[in-house]
Amino acid sequence: MLATTLVPRTADLFDQGLESRTGSALLRFGAARQRPAGRTGWTGDGAAAWLDDARGHVWSVGEPEAAAGLVLRAALGLPDRVREFTGPRGTETLVGRHLPVTGIVEWIFRWTMDEPPVQRGEDRVVALDESHHDELLAFLNAHSPAHSTGPGAEGVSLWAGIRDADGRLVACGALSSLRDSGAPLMASVATDAALRGQGLGAALTSWLTRYAVRRHGFCTLWQLTDNTPAERLYDRLGYRNEDPCVSGRIAS
Repeated sequence: MLATTLVPRTADLFDQGLESRTGSALLRFGAARQRPAGRTGWTGDGAAAWLDDARGHVWSVGEPEAAAGLVLRAALGLPDRVREFTGPRGTETLVGRHLPVTGIVEWIFRWTMDEPPVQRGEDRVVALDESHHDELLAFLNAHSPAHSTGPGAEGVSLWAGIRDADGRLVACGALSSLRDSGAPLMASVATDAALRGQGLGAALTSWLTRYAVRRHGFCTLWQLTDNTPAERLYDRLGYRNEDPCVSGRIAS
């Protein structure tokens, strides 16, 4: 395996044609658009990796063996800076042969460039502003305590919600952004626990997707692999499912 610790230009990540391969949407959307100057990165035979220094997180795409090699090179070369990683499924096992890996989570990175079919209830979705942050936080804490993004979080460009006839918030969601590129990332979509199964989440997800596609040309999201209802919804809305990923922490 060939690799380098030199900081690559954006174009260097595309020398192997990775941008056109299945499983490389993280590269296309996460690294290729407005790549920050000075970002540490590595390229290898069939893989590319780059470091989110603020989080100590190495992102990698490509063949699992090559991606794992780059994650190991990063972790061993920068032990005080690399604490966690994301890569193609299988990376965790290969890295774990050499370093202790904990907190393994399997994801799918999904995206669409097309407006979804209109869902029933989309006309009820409204944009929310800073004056609604306390209401949003209370709602998320009650109905989605493990939400990934909260009101006021860095990178969030929009919050949206659905209200019932009494004006009570019954669903919400956000458009955030991928740290490397600013690409639109849907986050923290939640519905009232007592009203699930009524299409509120579908309406909100479709509305946010349409908003992102019209303004940015695409929308991305992360899906946990064991979330079957979400998988069915994203399939129905046209989100591509080609990037099975895994994340893990490298124990000290």
